[in-house]
Amino acid sequence: MAVSISNAFVTLFDTEVKQAYQADAVLRNTVRLRTGVTASTHKFPKIGAGVAQVRIPQTDVTPLNVSYSQATVTLSDWIAAEYSDIFNQAKVNFDERQELVQVVSKAIGRRADQLVIDALAASSTSLTVSNDIGGSDTNLNVAKLREAKRLMDASNVPMDERYILIHASNLSSLLSETAVTSSDFNSVKALVQGDINSFLGFNFITIGDRSEGGLSGGGSGSDRVVYAYHKSAIGMAEGMGVRSEINYIPEKTSWLVASMFSAGATAIDAGGVVAITCRE
Repeated sequence: MAVSISNAFVTLFDTEVKQAYQADAVLRNTVRLRTGVTASTHKFPKIGAGVAQVRIPQTDVTPLNVSYSQATVTLSDWIAAEYSDIFNQAKVNFDERQELVQVVSKAIGRRADQLVIDALAASSTSLTVSNDIGGSDTNLNVAKLREAKRLMDASNVPMDERYILIHASNLSSLLSETAVTSSDFNSVKALVQGDINSFLGFNFITIGDRSEGGLSGGGSGSDRVVYAYHKSAIGMAEGMGVRSEINYIPEKTSWLVASMFSAGATAIDAGGVVAITCRE
C-alpha cells in the first residue's frame, strides 16, 4: 500500500508552524521588517536630516540637500528538518505533530533572532557604554541604563519603540538594584515575577544561552556586550516566509518534516544602536 499523507494535514502543520514561529521569534517585531523580497539582496533607504533656513522675501528657495544612502542586506536560506519514523508512528498523530511543530518553529525562531543579533553586533555604532559605568567592571546596572538613555536622547533617537536586548545573567544583576525592584520606582512585575518589561523608556527582551550564538561572551569574569536599539535602526528583509513540507522518504521509512525561510538583517542607522559592555 502506498504511503501517503493528506494535503489537509500538511496545510494544518504549516499553519501551526507559522503561528508558533511568530510567537517564539522574540526579535522579529522589534526591527524594521520588509517581507516579500524577490531578490537575493534588499536595500533599506536612509535619509539624512535637513536644517530649515530663514525665508527672505523675493529670493530663491534654498533646498535642504539632504543626503540619501542605503543599507544593503543579503538574504540567506535556512531550514529546520526532522524525521518521523513510520514504525514509531503508524501515522503522524496529534501529539507528535505538536512536538514537531515546537521543534522546527523554535529552531527557525531562534535563527531569525540570531540574524538580528548579528546585525546589532556588526553595526558600526559609536554609542558605547563601558563596563566601568556605575562601578569598576560592573554587570548591567541602572547607571548603565541611564547612560544608554542619555546617548540615545543626545542623538535624537525617538523616545518610542526603544528596546534593550540582554542576557539572563544581566537581568539577574539588574534585579539586585532597589531602583528596579522597588514599587516606588518601577512596576511590581519585577518583584512578583522576577522580570522587567520596561524601565527608563526601554522595552526589555531577555534571552539565555543559545546554540546559534546568542549574545556572545559572558561567563564569570568575562565581558558580554548587550544592545539598546531603536526599531528603525535595524532592518530585516524576508524573501521567503516560513513554509513547511512533509515528504515520505522510502530509504528512511520516515516522514521528513521540514520548515524553511529566507531572510537577512542589517543595521540601517548605527546612530540608533548603543553597545553596553557588562562584566559578568
